[in-house]
Amino acid sequence: MKINSLLRTALCASAALALAAPAARGQIVVPKHLEEFNADSIRRDFDNRPFFGLYKDNYFTVGTTVGSKPTASNSDVKFQVSISQRLTKSVLPWHSYLFLMYSQKCMWNVFENSMPMRDLNFNPGIGISKLLISKNRLVGKLTLLIEHESNGRDRLASRSWNKISFCGNIYLDPNLMVHGKFWIPIVDGGNNRDILRYSGIYQTGIQALSTNRRWVLSATFVKRKGWNLNANSIVELGFRIRKKDNQFLFVQYYNGYGENLLDYNKYHSRLRIGLLIKPDFFSDF
Repeated sequence: MKINSLLRTALCASAALALAAPAARGQIVVPKHLEEFNADSIRRDFDNRPFFGLYKDNYFTVGTTVGSKPTASNSDVKFQVSISQRLTKSVLPWHSYLFLMYSQKCMWNVFENSMPMRDLNFNPGIGISKLLISKNRLVGKLTLLIEHESNGRDRLASRSWNKISFCGNIYLDPNLMVHGKFWIPIVDGGNNRDILRYSGIYQTGIQALSTNRRWVLSATFVKRKGWNLNANSIVELGFRIRKKDNQFLFVQYYNGYGENLLDYNKYHSRLRIGLLIKPDFFSDF
């Protein structure tokens, strides 16, 4: 069946990423040796890194609705695979570089009969990024991204939209990073014209790493359309399994709307646990 084929592809990709993901000391820690170099040396170090790698966090989790008795209908598996391919070194104007990204998120009702995949969300894009370097230290990154998101369904289940996104990651110190993303939406899906009321118009967040680099805590808030204080919130806590690896035991709490495209206008409050694999340079959101 087509769904089984997609599942095998997604799970194989997750396994391949877990095996291929390089060890890292933490995506929000500036490598110590870069602090001793000048701006050109920092860019050269970045340019010499592999062109292919992880983009957003990659994870495989299982969870259920908060405040209700777990059942087959309110519990599920959620996983995400996200990769990027740099197309150039930082040789474009203002020392920027061009890249492709692709993310895929799955909501899998594994506890129901026949274990149906409820929704698959596809998110490809192309972007241009610039490293921010101040006083010969890497302090962050700015990105302009053109992205598409859809669930590959037809008729009444079809959902899709496009975004021109402006993104930033800033190090407040070696263990603390803030990030933000604002997008200009282009809603082309006929069944999700009101998606901004649920999936938002911008997001911001913070990520902190413990001094021993074993614990990582992050919180992201997605502002929904409107002048009132409404937002979707995602809080995550991870514990590094081995000190030199980038694999974490992971807890995620999602509260709000827009967790997936099919149910973008339905409220979810779910707690999940699983395995997390982080990029070794920047974690994008």
